[in-house]
Amino acid sequence: MTVAWVTPADPGFAGVATLFDEYRVHYGLPPAGPRTHTWLADQVTTGRFRVAAAADQGFATVAVLPASLTLGEAWLVRDLFVPPRARRRGVARALLTHVAEAARAAGARRVSLQTESDNAAALALYASAGFGPVGGLTMLNLPLA
Repeated sequence: MTVAWVTPADPGFAGVATLFDEYRVHYGLPPAGPRTHTWLADQVTTGRFRVAAAADQGFATVAVLPASLTLGEAWLVRDLFVPPRARRRGVARALLTHVAEAARAAGARRVSLQTESDNAAALALYASAGFGPVGGLTMLNLPLA
């Protein structure tokens, strides 16, 4: 299975944007088609996101953040999605491996991700890929809208 970084200039980007819209619908949001494509392209073009894709089988979005205390960088997997039709084929693991190898090659200090605490399948995958819970931290949000 081939996993590669994609940008809006790549021929496969439109398919990834369509898959990203499917991901949004999977979480209960209405389809947004062209708006999704524009938003995702903007995130990649401005450098806020990197997108790793396994063609139409899945994708991961990554934000590269400063790791202030270590004067390095940390990679944060923001989204990881494999549509039901492509699951149980190693796609998610291949995406995680691709991201981790690229982060390691770039000298990143860590790769982080988050998921819902009741998402047993994702938690099992992440644990088997070497991710572990972070103790001593609490995630807080300030709703703005």
